[in-house]
Amino acid sequence: MKFRKKTTFSFILLLLAHLVVAQDNVQITLGPDEIGENQPWTITITVNNDRLKNYENFPEIDGFKKRGTSTQSQTSIVNGQVSSSQSIVMTYLPTRQGTFVIPSFKIKVNDQIYSVNGKKVTVGAAVQAQPDPFRNFFDRDPMQDFFGRSDTEFVDIREDALLALTTNKDEVFVGEGFTTTLSFLVADNNRAPMQFHNLGPQLTDVLKKLRPANCWEENFNIENIEGEHVEINGKGYTQYKIYQGTFYPLNTKPVEFPSVGLEMIKFKVARNPSFFGQNRQEDFKTFYSKPKTIKVKELPPHPLRDAVAVGDYRLDEKISSTDLQTGQSTAYEFRIFGEGNISAIEKPIVSKDTAFDFYEPNVKQSINRENQRVAGTKTFSYFIVPKEPGNYNLAHYMQWVFFNPNKQQYDTLRSAYNLHVEGESQQNQFIESTDPGSFYDRTDATQNILQATAHTNWFTIGFNAFIVIMLAASAYLIFKR
Repeated sequence: MKFRKKTTFSFILLLLAHLVVAQDNVQITLGPDEIGENQPWTITITVNNDRLKNYENFPEIDGFKKRGTSTQSQTSIVNGQVSSSQSIVMTYLPTRQGTFVIPSFKIKVNDQIYSVNGKKVTVGAAVQAQPDPFRNFFDRDPMQDFFGRSDTEFVDIREDALLALTTNKDEVFVGEGFTTTLSFLVADNNRAPMQFHNLGPQLTDVLKKLRPANCWEENFNIENIEGEHVEINGKGYTQYKIYQGTFYPLNTKPVEFPSVGLEMIKFKVARNPSFFGQNRQEDFKTFYSKPKTIKVKELPPHPLRDAVAVGDYRLDEKISSTDLQTGQSTAYEFRIFGEGNISAIEKPIVSKDTAFDFYEPNVKQSINRENQRVAGTKTFSYFIVPKEPGNYNLAHYMQWVFFNPNKQQYDTLRSAYNLHVEGESQQNQFIESTDPGSFYDRTDATQNILQATAHTNWFTIGFNAFIVIMLAASAYLIFKR
């Protein structure tokens, strides 16, 4: 009995030494080239000497259907050197016989993207399993020989986690932005192992249900999902933000967010875990957020209530020169910056008179989305042509009205520039620069005597008389009958 145990343990160490492959940190292995219709085909991701922190989107394969994933982990000590590996295996089942092309694909593992070359797989007739003298040894925990253990029993551990939809405001004005965050929260004391599953396709469906129709959206476009420690009501959590965006209501209709679900992989764990055996079994659970409603208030009365932007804004202006000459253009920038819906900012109100010509502006905007806020700039670039000499306050010609929700009042951005214009008046420039033509030339050649425009046209009188006679003759003939 002692000899058997020693032999078995030596064989295990030899086997582990044979299985350890540590040339690359991440290895992706495809299944065999030929299988039977009743045999599985796999894609295996193996991380050597590191932890498998995350992965995304095993490919869909024509002619195969996904059966599910399983995990494996190994640790070995050879000549005092410790080696470890973690693997995730996606199992596919063929749906029919034939030769199928597994296309090349990319997959993200531990935040790195790996390219995998495709191959051809031939699915033949179902094969009858052949007895394998080593099968029983590898399918069970080898340490059963020491402890006499039976098949592994897996149990479901109660999770301490939730899917939460939160907003930074519960009540807003029309046009006022509020930031919405959809997060998966895992408590610090959670013991249930979980991981994301097909997050991309799931998120697409979730956002279709989540996005309100009566709002403008600024999406923060979260690309990497990383855990961040937060405290909620004195309890610690790891927060995984899967979506964040700022919404701007377009009307006073309440903004309603329905309950949405997110399916997670939740593993069952072995009741009596072992060093060599499989200690986790894949399962699924869907977590649901709570619905939420945002109240939307109407803006206070104002002549421009339906046209103003809403936010906290300031003015930064530039002009090429405040000392101008009539008829010569100058460049002027009216730059609005601050927090709010930058895309909704309209051009300033320009009061036009005979003193200046304002040409339509060129518009440029820049938007930043971070820290649960949307801020940016919108610049209106004008060319201004003064036409009358004098001193002018540009604030009398250009202003921009907005509603500040923080102060709950309207405010106006006005120019601070005073312009000094010199030169001759340009009011009669158009007349002077235009050739009057022959009209004024003929005034010297034509007598300045009023004449009657009416004159006798004997031809017209004779023709009209002829028509009257013909009508009278026709009437006579008709009535004579």
